[in-house]
Amino acid sequence: MKPADTYRLVLVTCANPIQAKLIARSVIEKRVAACVNILRSPVDSYYRWKDKVEKAREYILMIKTTERKLAGLEREVKRLHSYEVPEFIALPIVAGSKAYLDWLNENT
Repeated sequence: MKPADTYRLVLVTCANPIQAKLIARSVIEKRVAACVNILRSPVDSYYRWKDKVEKAREYILMIKTTERKLAGLEREVKRLHSYEVPEFIALPIVAGSKAYLDWLNENT
């Protein structure tokens, strides 16, 4: 099986570092993710919401998981997130070191 069929990098934006840490810790404890990186420098996000252009300062989570854990990860993010529609984008991991991908698999 190719890595792209198995492993995912999930992007989630959060309103603040406290929420980011809460989500990170929970998804690791529940083993729906093996690793979460929190980008501590906020990003300025521009988006359309309810027919209005909005701007927000957000923090990005980079979550490493497997395809088989993706649905559970999404449920946990939605459960803990303050947004009505949180960002949840899953990208295939097309390559990586065997040791890291084995570790990722063992820890989800």
